[in-house]
Amino acid sequence: MLFAVGTKYPNGDLSLDMTICKTNDIIMMISSGQRLLGLDIGKKTIGLALSDLGLKIASPLRILHRTRFTVDATTLLEIIDAESIGGLVLGWPVNMDGSAGPRCDSVRDFAHAFLKFRDIPIAFQDERMSTRAVEGAMVAADLTRAKRAARRDALAACWILQSALDVVNDKQARSTRSDNPPD
Repeated sequence: MLFAVGTKYPNGDLSLDMTICKTNDIIMMISSGQRLLGLDIGKKTIGLALSDLGLKIASPLRILHRTRFTVDATTLLEIIDAESIGGLVLGWPVNMDGSAGPRCDSVRDFAHAFLKFRDIPIAFQDERMSTRAVEGAMVAADLTRAKRAARRDALAACWILQSALDVVNDKQARSTRSDNPPD
C-alpha cells in the first residue's frame, strides 16, 4: 500500500515528494542510529511504542491522551526529536475480512495531517488482533482491569511495532540466507 502525500511548505503549498511506504521499505528510508515509533491510534488515546536502535525489539513507551490534533502532533514531534525517531509505524485497523473501513480512513487522515507538520516516513501495519493479544497476555499475568486499561494501548502499539520489525527482520534474514548459501 503506497500513498503519495505532500510536504508542507511555508506558504502552505504541498509537493508530492513524501510517501507513506510499505513496512519493508521504511528501514531503508531512515538514517543509521534512528528508531521507529509505533502508534496505536484510537479515538481517545494513542498508544506509543519505541524500537531499539538495532530495529529488532519494540518496547511500550506511553499512552498519549488525545486532545486537539495540533496538541497531539506537537507532543509527538517532541517525542520524535527526543528519541531520535526516523519513521512511524501506524496500526492499520482493517476489518477481520481484510477490508478497510472507517477506522482505516481515520488513521489515513491522521497520517496525512501529521505529514503537514513533519516530513517523516510512515508505514501502516495490520493491527488485527493486537488488542486481543495483549489483553490475553495481561489476563494471563493476572493484572487487574484498572492496570490492563492503563497499559492496553501502549502494549498494543508495541505489538504493532514488533510485528513490523519482525516482517522487516524476517525479510532481511531470508535475503542474507539466499545471498550466502551453505557450503
